[in-house]
Amino acid sequence: VELALLAQKLGRTPIVVIDRFHEIDLVIKTARELGIRPHLGVRVRLATKGAGKWVESTGDRSKFGLSALEIVNAVERLRAEDMLDCLELLHFHIGSQITAIRAHKDALAEASRVFVGLHQMGAAPSIIDVGGGLGVDYDGSSTNFHSSKNYSTQEYANDVVAFIQEACDEAGVPHPDIVTEAGRAMVAHHSVLVFDVLGVNEVRSSEPPSPASEDDHKVLQELSEIWSGISQKNVQESYHDLLQLKEEASTLFSLGYLDLRARARVERLFWACCEKILRVVRELPYVPEDLEDLEKGLADTYYGNLSVFQSAPDHWAVKQLFPVMPIHRLDEKPTRRGVFADLTCDSDGKIDQFIDQRDVKDVLELHAFTGAPYYIGMFLVGAYQEILGDLHNLFGDTDAVHVRLDDDGTYSVDHVVEGDAVDDVLHYVQYERRALIEKVRRTIEDALREGRISLEESARLRRRYQQGLEEYTYLSRGD
Repeated sequence: VELALLAQKLGRTPIVVIDRFHEIDLVIKTARELGIRPHLGVRVRLATKGAGKWVESTGDRSKFGLSALEIVNAVERLRAEDMLDCLELLHFHIGSQITAIRAHKDALAEASRVFVGLHQMGAAPSIIDVGGGLGVDYDGSSTNFHSSKNYSTQEYANDVVAFIQEACDEAGVPHPDIVTEAGRAMVAHHSVLVFDVLGVNEVRSSEPPSPASEDDHKVLQELSEIWSGISQKNVQESYHDLLQLKEEASTLFSLGYLDLRARARVERLFWACCEKILRVVRELPYVPEDLEDLEKGLADTYYGNLSVFQSAPDHWAVKQLFPVMPIHRLDEKPTRRGVFADLTCDSDGKIDQFIDQRDVKDVLELHAFTGAPYYIGMFLVGAYQEILGDLHNLFGDTDAVHVRLDDDGTYSVDHVVEGDAVDDVLHYVQYERRALIEKVRRTIEDALREGRISLEESARLRRRYQQGLEEYTYLSRGD
């Protein structure tokens, strides 16, 4: 508070917004001590609730803002201190990513009446801060789904002006200046995360399985028969038989009645049958409930050169959906279905929910991984992701490239900001580069004296260790 008040001496006009009733006494006391009349605002806690993931953090029990009773008491307290003219702003906020325009309308109607009420009590605020909550249509559906919004930015702006204007005109109150804190909507589109694929774990095989012979175990023969006979008419029955035989084979192997080679053939036949069943299921007008998860069960795992916890923490924490797609090979039809696993050792480090036309899908259409560079883009990550990202498993900030789009459709690179190096993140956890290098040097000298390493090898090890400390925390091609 003291800093905000003293900043007025620099020609600034900081407005101190009262968010808790007890803060009024602190502001009054500090203002008296400094001899500075403050610029004040109050945040009202609206009864109106938001809409979307954070709806429960709003309404009467929100932890932010003053209730109607506290607003009235605040006005009387300021009047008693001859500071009522210092009240210049009314603020409210009903949460982030508001998905339904009705929530905005209700909040604006309520807040507008509070603004008018302040004037009727003798205060004269000239600014109304409508907070944030302007949503981003992450999935493109234009609905009130949690990753979308059922309104346009223009509709939102029209409602903001209309509700405030109507309330003020009815009461004969001067129109205020309107400010917004719609941060997500302003910055989400500015950033895209690009990561490369390091490898893939494929469940499905492109080659058909070899048929079982009369000499093979009965389980293999039955699996082979299932594979040959799968059709639309028996697809569900075939799947049930398949699960039974897989369980039977596992028991036989554990008891020693099935050798390792036969077990491997069982697995290959099982997945081949599942793949064939899935191809049939995709053509069905209605998918039986017990076959709905087959697509996810057969998804490949693409290993991405990223940390979800660093670069897309909201996907892990609140299941936020982001548009994800390959950024090249777009002239090739994707033939695989997959999910992404990151570099961390945490099983939650994955991207396994994707945008669909009507709902959320568990797999993403991808191209077969050939070993050549394959780049994936995650879009609309400009809001919160970078600032929320953490050093889980010591994966640091990523490299950043600032690109400017020109009016003629071309682009230019303004800045390249290097991400964290290994020694940077080690410093965060109190491991110093110099001490680490010295410790390795002593260990190498001990090994030299004992004849466990040559002079050439020791120099190479020391050089490579120092290079490793200077390198990126993510993998680079050739590592």
